[in-house]
This record gives sequence, structure tokens and C-alpha cells, in this order.
Amino acid sequence: MKLLHLSDLHIGKTVNDFSMIEDQAYQLERVADLVTEKRIDAVLVAGDVYDRSVPGEEAVKLLDHFLSRIHAAGAELFIISGNHDSEERLNFGSSLFETSQIHISAKYNGSITKRTMHDEFGAVNFYLLPFVKASQVKHFYPDAQIQTYEDAVRCALAHSEIDCSQRNILLAHQFVTGAGADPRTGGSESAAALCVGTVEKVGADCFCDFDYVALGHIHSPQKVARETVRYSGSLLKYSFREVNDSKTAPLVTLFEKGQTDIELVPLKPLREMRHLKGKMRQLLENVSDPDDYIYVTLTDEEPISNVMHIFRQYYPNTMQIMYDNAHTEVTSETVQGEAAEEKTFEQLFSDFYRAMYGCGISSEELALITELSV
Repeated sequence: MKLLHLSDLHIGKTVNDFSMIEDQAYQLERVADLVTEKRIDAVLVAGDVYDRSVPGEEAVKLLDHFLSRIHAAGAELFIISGNHDSEERLNFGSSLFETSQIHISAKYNGSITKRTMHDEFGAVNFYLLPFVKASQVKHFYPDAQIQTYEDAVRCALAHSEIDCSQRNILLAHQFVTGAGADPRTGGSESAAALCVGTVEKVGADCFCDFDYVALGHIHSPQKVARETVRYSGSLLKYSFREVNDSKTAPLVTLFEKGQTDIELVPLKPLREMRHLKGKMRQLLENVSDPDDYIYVTLTDEEPISNVMHIFRQYYPNTMQIMYDNAHTEVTSETVQGEAAEEKTFEQLFSDFYRAMYGCGISSEELALITELSV
């Protein structure tokens, strides 16, 4: 059985005021073509389907088209929600979609959704765990000792019937760590790396009963602890820090129990995201691939008037222009340090929480975080 692992589509995202919808449409078409070419049996989407809890019309239409393409290719589709998704909106129509082999689990209701496929080696069980917080699981299991996200995930898994003699696949959207090491963040999701203490972290050893764990939440493709626990990474590059990343999608081939092959399939975008550094005259002498998304770091000592206008004559999709010279080396560190020093711990964490979840943190949750940080 062949599985294609995706996550963090962030459909509808804008980067530096540039809409990514055209690039996302192109990339999802390539994914659908890949499903047909490779005869993939199931596509796994591990959360953050949309970029906002209230997606725009273009984003909804694009997801609708993608679902139709995957269904037409004959593959089953498994989708969970991420922290950017609205549980209610992503869940809309999920009961009807089941008849088309599109399985969506957007809201944790006290048990993990399980679906089963079969091949020549027997059953393959898919467990769909949407993004959960400790308070959500605690609601269904009030007597359980649940304080952290790891406690919540362990509790949810403990109440699932997992037959370890069969092949089991888990979809999850959490901040998963392995052997004491945090995953490498991409940049566009870097707020996830700012968690205080260990409240958000989930150890990879929670998933020992699964033959493959399809993770979402971190935008850099990577394994966590073992080859079969993986972040697929985001569909596209969404930040300056990701310009040197290579986006891939794990193609997982399941044989009999205990035998799994993983191939990282490159995802080539419609437009690359690149970083140019140097003096303006030098950078504009040899222009290549002008439609790419460009970040510029100028080393000219003096500011240049209308510099963005000038660059966009050559690179229309210039996203940001920065300076790196003797003056900025002194001032940038001072400004950043002063900004952080002016805020209390509670203010900093509240800013992080709002950036991650799109809403304010409750007083009860903030009190717990403050207590854990001491």
C-alpha cells in the first residue's frame, strides 16, 4: 500500500502581502498528478489545511478542487485539523464525504477516529488525531492526570483500541520531540518553538504502537526519533528562513508488518523563494528567474531612495528589502532587545498564544503556564 504524507497546506496564506493561492493551486495540481502517476492508495493531510480559521472564498474553492482531484485519482483521503483550522468549518460535510472515501477528523470528541483499508498483507488502520490541547482531552476524562499536551495525547491514545499485530498509521498535529531534541523549525511556524517549559511538547515515544506517524505543525521536513515518525513539512516555503529548504513529500510504501519504505519526493514550486545579498548595483547586473519571490539584503552603506520600486522593476515579486551594514549591526540588536525587555512574561506568552491560535489565552491557561514556568 502506498501513502503520500502532506501537511501544513495553509491554503489562503499571504506572505509579505503576496497571496500564495496561485502557487498553492499549482502545487496541489502537481500532488494530484503524483497520486495518479505513482498509483498512490491514500493521501494523508496532517493539519493546517487552511491558513485562517475563517478561510476566504478562493481558499475554499481550491480545497474543493483538490478533494475532487484526489477522489478522481482513486485514492482515499485522510485529513485532520491543525491549530490554524476551524474545527466546525473543516468538519462541514464530513459525514457526506465519507461516502467518497474522504475521511475528515477536525474535532476531538473523546475518541480517536479510526478507519481501515486492506491490501494483500491485510488490514491497515488509520487513526486520525486532530490538534488537541490538554483542556480538550481533560473535558472527556476529568479524572485523568492531564496537565501537558503530552499527557493529553497519551490519554487519548490509551483510550483507543490499537491492535499491535496489525499495521497502524497515526495522523497528528502536535509539537513532537525526540530523545531530548526539539524539531528544526522552518520559520513561518517559528512561534511553535517559543513554547515555555514543556507544556506543548509531546515525546515521540508516545507513538511506539504505530508503524508510521504522519505529523504536521513543523514546516521543515524531518524525522523525529525514528525514520517512521515524520514531519512532511509545509507545501511551500512561507518565510525568509526557509529559502534554503527543499520541500518534499514522504511517499510511504507499506509491506507486511514491520517493513516500511520511505521515499522523499521533491515538490518543485511554481516560483522559488530566494535570498539575494550584496550591493544593489551588483545584484541587478545579472538578473535570473525574475518571477521568483525575492528577499534582498543590501550591503550598501547609505540608504537608497525608492529601493523597493527599483528592485520590482527587475524582480516584480520582491518581498522584503533589508540592510546589513555597519549601522544596522549596531541598531538592530538594540531595538530588538529593548522591545523584549519592555514586556512581561505574561505579555510575551499571550502574544505567542494569539499568533498560534488566533484568539486570546484564557486567564486559567495563562495562570497554569505561569506556574509551570517558575
